Amino acid sequence: MSSRRRFYARPLLAAAASVVVLAGVASAAPAATPTAAGSPAALDDAYYQDALGKTGTALKSSLHTIISDQTTLSYSQVWDALKATDEDPADSSNVILLYTGRSQSKSENGGDVGDWNREHVWAKSHGDFGTATGPGTDIHHLRPEDVQVNSTRGNKDFDNGGSSVSGAPGNYTDGDSFEPRDAVKGDVARMILYMAVRYEGGDSFADLEPNDSVSNGSAPNIGRLSVLKQWNQEDPPDSFEQNRNEVIFDRYQHNRNPFIDHPEWVEAIW
Repeated sequence: MSSRRRFYARPLLAAAASVVVLAGVASAAPAATPTAAGSPAALDDAYYQDALGKTGTALKSSLHTIISDQTTLSYSQVWDALKATDEDPADSSNVILLYTGRSQSKSENGGDVGDWNREHVWAKSHGDFGTATGPGTDIHHLRPEDVQVNSTRGNKDFDNGGSSVSGAPGNYTDGDSFEPRDAVKGDVARMILYMAVRYEGGDSFADLEPNDSVSNGSAPNIGRLSVLKQWNQEDPPDSFEQNRNEVIFDRYQHNRNPFIDHPEWVEAIW
């Protein structure tokens, strides 16, 4: 961790309607029109019924069972899926990149400088799952990102602090951690914690767990848990994140990130 240790104090988005739009950065997507099946009450009565009223390991176990019922994608299918899940609501020909916030043509995907590629928010080396169908292709934690910024993040853990990331204002990094821009801090936390619940050591994959370290290397862990919990509280789900969850549920994997629907479950488990 850099000597420039920064305590998280910058203002965050407090609600879906509170979206700050900087020059060249697209706004959050409008909330999806609630359907009977996707309304909070309907989800609790049906999808999350077996998890209600539980805490700790019992809640985590129930959520694991619920969200493990999913359709899996190949790594090549992820390209097209991200073009739908992360579509810019102001321009249907573009996607919004996670860390930069930049709106970029869907067709500019690949490996060249200036392209966008597939960022594994839970770094694939943390548990050594690579791009295998399962955790390596789970679009709940795969996001479009600028090739060079993706490389800068690499497989670093998440924490506050560091120096500004070139080409990605509001992001910071140092030798062992990466701090995303304010508008997606909670998104990052909820993606990491989804992975920890979804992948519990079955299906020949490692048991993924968050911890409070920023030196996890190839271990199946990502930190810093205390900071991720803080980000979850201070950056609640906005309409873009909620809409993304609906698109994944309705059109692709048919499972949900429970921490987008119930952010309070983070504290109930950890």
